[in-house]
Amino acid sequence: MADVMNPKIPFGDVVENAFDWLTTHATWLFDFIKTVVTGFYDGLYQVLSTPPYWVIILVFAAIALLAGGLRRGWPIALFAVIGFYLIRGFDQWLNAMSTVALVLVSVVIALVLAIPIGILAAKSRTVSAIVRPVLDLMQTLPGLVYLVPVIIIFGIGPTPGVVATLVFCMPPGIRLTELAIRQVDREVVEAGQAFGSSPGRILRGIQIPLAMPTIMAGVNQVIMLALSMVVIAGFAGAGGLGGQVNQALQTLDLGLGAEAGLAVVIIAVYLDRISSLAGKRRDPAGR
Repeated sequence: MADVMNPKIPFGDVVENAFDWLTTHATWLFDFIKTVVTGFYDGLYQVLSTPPYWVIILVFAAIALLAGGLRRGWPIALFAVIGFYLIRGFDQWLNAMSTVALVLVSVVIALVLAIPIGILAAKSRTVSAIVRPVLDLMQTLPGLVYLVPVIIIFGIGPTPGVVATLVFCMPPGIRLTELAIRQVDREVVEAGQAFGSSPGRILRGIQIPLAMPTIMAGVNQVIMLALSMVVIAGFAGAGGLGGQVNQALQTLDLGLGAEAGLAVVIIAVYLDRISSLAGKRRDPAGR
């Protein structure tokens, strides 16, 4: 009688069966994704870790100057020189470059997926209605939960860390892209239509340029969320600074945890300022 009154919903069994089916019938797809992601990550890591550290520091400083110009970029360039030299002084350089590579790969893939989905959601209320609950699920599900299915599918290494990170950081990119396109002045769009511009040309020449500051705000949020996922990705064997923080937790090594944590903060501040400067330089009003 108790079982009838309090039935158990076998949701976990359904999920397990679904993943068993996926791992059996879609192995080729997961192998392809793992090959692409691992190759992308390994190549970027080699680019960042092979040259002497001072060369990469100068490159980071030059990127800051290019993103913000001499007047706005020099403080970030100076911060890059001091901050990344501190990371080298902590003996965390290779781990930091591994983290930068993982974040950049995750962010690039997330933006390649998020921006087109955001544009489609802005153009179609049906797509928006379908995407919105999925984004709510992606944003509210605890980060550690992402690691269980991706480790089952991809095993241990950088690939599950990248996949979990991009799933976690995609929602703000989609939401802010949709919001940015919807906020473009309707009169400006109608003016383009009056001159006979096609919908594609209006999107490329009017809506995206005017929406770019808000889209860049979404890019900034994607980067920040990707960095916030770095430590959790370390549980999947992604290595880098996340692996160092996890090691510090397991051994209660306060010094190692402080060094790795400060290195993550330095990378986060640098990437945040770079994306903010790039967004300001793309402001169509010339501000």
